[in-house]
Amino acid sequence: MSALTAVLAVDVGKTGCRAALWTHTSATTPPEIREASGAPGLAGPDGVTLTEKAVLTAGRTVLDQAGVPAPTAVCVGAAGAATAPQAADELARRLRSSLAADEVAVTSDAITSHAGALGGSAGIVLAAGTGTVAVGFGHDGSFARADGWGPWLGDEGSGSWIGRAGLRAALRAHDGRGPESLLAQAARQQYGPLEQLPAALDQGGNTARATAAFAPAVAKAAAAGDSVADAILREAATAWCETVIAVARRLGDTSPLPVTVTGGLAHLEGALPTEFDTLLLTSGRELPRVQPLGGSLEGARLLASRRDAPHEAFVTRVGLSSV
Repeated sequence: MSALTAVLAVDVGKTGCRAALWTHTSATTPPEIREASGAPGLAGPDGVTLTEKAVLTAGRTVLDQAGVPAPTAVCVGAAGAATAPQAADELARRLRSSLAADEVAVTSDAITSHAGALGGSAGIVLAAGTGTVAVGFGHDGSFARADGWGPWLGDEGSGSWIGRAGLRAALRAHDGRGPESLLAQAARQQYGPLEQLPAALDQGGNTARATAAFAPAVAKAAAAGDSVADAILREAATAWCETVIAVARRLGDTSPLPVTVTGGLAHLEGALPTEFDTLLLTSGRELPRVQPLGGSLEGARLLASRRDAPHEAFVTRVGLSSV
């Protein structure tokens, strides 16, 4: 494949979709970033169609504003791609046609997150946003993944999980089945009367995203001294640590493995990150916490232009280099 001159990197989560365009391979930051609504997941009903719509909405906007008619290469990190390889292949083929790209690569958003955060080197990345998944590569090239099972079966410690726990606590307080909490008033302010909360969460068809929107309120209540909210965040930190340790154990790598957290919850302050750091330090394993080098868009850009990274086995490619 010729030198990449217009690389479109896209990150499709369950909450939002972001697209960035690099017009020079030497650029260190993307000149254009645009956002659109996300998609429920590539593996779900109409997952390919909904994900394609999200990619095209954000991608075409950034291409048009940069005056680029078609990208040379596209890499999409999409929620659900890890468990739906056929859907990933179909999405890649559709996007190559609709964007007139030379090559399209599709992989999990957890893989692009890992590539961006650690630059393709060994370590564990906990992607914590609406959902939660930990992905690790060992020094010997081994791979392991934990959680990412969706809002009903997993995603423990995620934004959706925290928000749902906070709303349950709010309803328990409202009913008199649980302790008083600032969460009840916070839920009323955000969603309206609690009697109508189930209907309010169903609006828009993405309940995981709707519940994740309450996670910042849980963090705010905990910072204000609410013991119920604080307990929720500490339980989320325990879930994070268990997920990371599960990946480290499955990698079988006893040497130090850096750990970093990406996603919307990486920026929460208070009990969650503090408890997580404490649990890592007392885990009995060498899992130093580090700051991410970049995000999922940087990871998608890296995977668009490199085929020698340890992530390659998890990337579906359609185009020039796949022929």
